[in-house]
Amino acid sequence: MTHFFHIDDLNRRRAEKNKLYLEFLRVPAMSAGVYVLAKGSTDPQTPHREDEMYYVVRGRARMQIGSDHAEVRPGSVIFVEAELEHRFYDVEEELEVLVFFAPAEQE
Repeated sequence: MTHFFHIDDLNRRRAEKNKLYLEFLRVPAMSAGVYVLAKGSTDPQTPHREDEMYYVVRGRARMQIGSDHAEVRPGSVIFVEAELEHRFYDVEEELEVLVFFAPAEQE
């Protein structure tokens, strides 16, 4: 079990796989990953079965959660209840977020 991670290493691994999302931790109670959206891109995600938290590492965008909309930027912490429609939009700067699911995201 790995206990320590560095965002630069995670992002390099994610980029090598040419993926928007890289899961780097999975235990029964939670899973975690890093998610990156390019400037001007569309967020393809759909609602999840798990509660979710995001921490914005870098970038700027807006986010919709249900009928709520807000700007997100470095340092933003966002909570999304399971099954609730949500997405990032108007990505002004490449957006990099840490994502935490509880319990672990179902595949």
